[in-house]
Amino acid sequence: MKLINLMLLLLVASLTGCASQAALDNVRNDIDSVKSRLFTVDRELATVREESRLNVETIEKGFKADVLAVRKMSADIQATIDGTKSEMQMLSGKLDDASLSAKKPAAELARYREDADKRIVALEERLFKQQAVIDSLTKKMTELAMVKKEEAPQAPDSLYLKGLSSLKAGDVVAAREQFTKFLEQNPAHELAANAQYGIGETYYAEKNYEPAILSYQDVIKNYPGKEKVVAAMLKQAMAFNAIKDNKSAIFVLKKLVEGFPKSEEAGKARELLKVIK
Repeated sequence: MKLINLMLLLLVASLTGCASQAALDNVRNDIDSVKSRLFTVDRELATVREESRLNVETIEKGFKADVLAVRKMSADIQATIDGTKSEMQMLSGKLDDASLSAKKPAAELARYREDADKRIVALEERLFKQQAVIDSLTKKMTELAMVKKEEAPQAPDSLYLKGLSSLKAGDVVAAREQFTKFLEQNPAHELAANAQYGIGETYYAEKNYEPAILSYQDVIKNYPGKEKVVAAMLKQAMAFNAIKDNKSAIFVLKKLVEGFPKSEEAGKARELLKVIK
């Protein structure tokens, strides 16, 4: 800047002697213009310097921040590496222990397995024996329960009604067993004549007429005065007729008509007497 001013002064001095006043004014104006431009340039340079300084400071701050981030990342990576090394050392130790365990004699492992197998077999045998005992006890308890149930005396009316229900259902064998058991347990019961008549009915239903005739005869003989006596006489005559013993059939029918002339069975007996010859 000083060099430029010096040159301008020399130029002015050289022009002073030979130039006119107008030319001198022009030169002065040019010098002022140059000075103004120089001033503007200086100011712009100052602005550029300031902006450059600010940019440099910003870059430096960013660089420092990046450096700190890189250092932190480096520290984290180093910590991870150190942790990984520790884990590798632990794993290496475990592998060594496993390697030592694997080197145990095979005979020892074989003895262990053999001993375990023997224990398992012994346990299984004990379980089988206990199960057999349990099954045996269960069977005995079931049998005892059934025996007690069979031996337990049932209510007379209930037992008779079971026999009657079985007879109506067509299960004559069960009905006969139930009527027989009823008579064994309750020989003097008011339904004894009915039960004996029911036994005769089971035989008659099977067309086993001779046992039926005997059962009806037990009603007639052992329970005189009972309502079932008349019915037993009619069915006995029908059984005689079924086995072609017409003489016995006619005899019983006549006795029925003579002894119980007003009964419903007497009316049926008269009808049969017309048929049986």
